[in-house]
Amino acid sequence: MARRQTSTYGFKQTASLLGTRIRKASESRGFAVSRVLTHWDEVAGPEIAAIARPVKVGYGRKGFGATLTLLTTGAQAPMLEMQKEAIRDRVNAAYGYNAISRIHITQTAPTGFAEGQVAFAPAPKPDAPEPDPEIRKAAHDTAEGIADEGLRQALERLAQNVLVKSRS
Repeated sequence: MARRQTSTYGFKQTASLLGTRIRKASESRGFAVSRVLTHWDEVAGPEIAAIARPVKVGYGRKGFGATLTLLTTGAQAPMLEMQKEAIRDRVNAAYGYNAISRIHITQTAPTGFAEGQVAFAPAPKPDAPEPDPEIRKAAHDTAEGIADEGLRQALERLAQNVLVKSRS
């Protein structure tokens, strides 16, 4: 019997390993389709995703439509309030049917309760200090024979990183 060749050489993709955990976590919050959580930027659009995050989906007692709760800062809430219908249409398009009938907006300060913290943008990366001139020279000498400019610059940065790490 011939063995089947795979391109992953026995490794699994991270998405397949985390899929069940992500699904369980999103279902505990009422999200039947976890894509709303994992791809919020695509579902809501970059303007809305920059100011709001989905928190939960609550279902009514009679099961007619669900309520999507969005978390935002107090200053952005009025802008979000005016866009409720557009958000509802986009989220329902992600579900594939009219799952969401109402949108509830919750406001919080940028730093607040543990679950209510609104951190929409990743923290800025600290600027790396300039390496010593001798490290820059050694990195330049290492990548000197490369004809392609982009590749040479990338190799030079790599050499600088390696030299800085090895000296510290």
